[in-house]
Amino acid sequence: MIGWVKRLKAAFGASFLWLICLIYFTQGFRSFVWTAVSYQLKDRLKLSPSASQFVTSIAFFPWSIKPLYGILSDCIPIKGRRRIPYLVIATVLSLVPWLILGLNATLRSSRWHLMIVLTVQNLGSAMADVVVDAMIAEAVRLERASFAGDLQSLSWLSMALGGICGSMLGGLAFTNLQIDTIFLLFSILPAIQLLSCGLVEENSAGSEVLPEFSNSRSSHMVNGNSSVLDEDNFLAKKSNISTSRRKKNKKKNKKKNKKEAVIPSNSRIHEKGNFLAIQWFHSLKAAAYSLCHAFRQPIILRPMTWFFLAHVTVPNLSTVMFYYQAEFLNLEASFLGTARVVAWLGLMLGTFMYNKYFKTMKLRKILMSAHIGLSFLSLLDFVLVSRLNIAFGISDKIMVVFGSALPDAVNQLKFMPFLILSGQLCPPGIEGTLFALFMSINNLGSTLGSFMGAGLASILNISSGSFDNLGLGIAIQVLCTFIPIAFLFLIPKEATGISV
Repeated sequence: MIGWVKRLKAAFGASFLWLICLIYFTQGFRSFVWTAVSYQLKDRLKLSPSASQFVTSIAFFPWSIKPLYGILSDCIPIKGRRRIPYLVIATVLSLVPWLILGLNATLRSSRWHLMIVLTVQNLGSAMADVVVDAMIAEAVRLERASFAGDLQSLSWLSMALGGICGSMLGGLAFTNLQIDTIFLLFSILPAIQLLSCGLVEENSAGSEVLPEFSNSRSSHMVNGNSSVLDEDNFLAKKSNISTSRRKKNKKKNKKKNKKEAVIPSNSRIHEKGNFLAIQWFHSLKAAAYSLCHAFRQPIILRPMTWFFLAHVTVPNLSTVMFYYQAEFLNLEASFLGTARVVAWLGLMLGTFMYNKYFKTMKLRKILMSAHIGLSFLSLLDFVLVSRLNIAFGISDKIMVVFGSALPDAVNQLKFMPFLILSGQLCPPGIEGTLFALFMSINNLGSTLGSFMGAGLASILNISSGSFDNLGLGIAIQVLCTFIPIAFLFLIPKEATGISV
């Protein structure tokens, strides 16, 4: 393990490696502070399960527009840099909201203010996630392509370690600390991340122009339609006129020459600004066109449609179950945090099982098995809510632990082929942006699934202290889990877990 890290350090540099690990660790460690947010919505703001899930769904929406951040950082450099300036902006957006919530009790006590601040925080986190993915892709492509798998593995391990630590400490911190202290403590990580951005050097993006734009501009100049060329001709004519006048009045020409010397300079500055603006416009236009053109291809559109439907058609009742576990079962925050640790271990188990046993299977079979498995595992929640586990002598804590770990492991079995299929479907040249689009589709589907869950809870009148219809809600969720199986024809028939 140490030798592996040393090789990566030698290949990419200690500061780059440190920044990558820190960002992914921070992403995983967010579970530390979001435990406090969940209890803030439930205990301090007294929101119902559906209202709480609505607030968190809105707050996480910035993760559904990740391609926008990728296109901006690709096409519009800031002071000649495409990554570090955007990473600094993202880190500031991640840091400031936690400081505000930690120092201002009024904002964190208002539902709408809290939702806005959390949305800004997620905007920063999502942007940082996109930028760091792009930095890894560029480093692997330009420096050491043979280390691609190792660097991705290190990133995943950092996030998993952050998730485990955050889940373990989040519940304990909420039990023993004030909520404002928790927000301020978490802000230390993005503050360190902000300082670490200055340790990584980035080469200037220069003033490259897209090939299409370069060719277009050249042809315009050849045809005599370029405004730049017209202005140069105008300046040249003006110079000839001033030369003839110089012969007639030397003294008058001195003042005029000074004035004319300023005009071309200002014109060229204005010209340069216009040229950069046009360059950025053409870059954004070309990137958007390439993205839309690639996404319209059936080999890409059909599988992504299925993964989107797999989220949207299944209502997410996770927030409702959190309320039930905390209020009806009276489980401590420290225990619920520990259950999330088991869920992270379940994700790692799902990754291992996929690589060991499932990656050579037909993709349709993997996804069908995953959804059938999820439907049966959802019955664990039904058993817990109906209290059948007590009749068989099984404690609530055991049911909650297995109800967290096993579904997350199965979800990872479904998510792994999504990652691999996304990587294989990306055409050369727009891999990063198109992959961000795929992830956004997945995130948007999850967000809409959360809205569906909030709507279902509202229709069934499930609220704090009133969980009579929760069993019916879980039964509806189980039935909806079978819906995506009917759309498996969208997945390429011969695709396996490792090939399309």
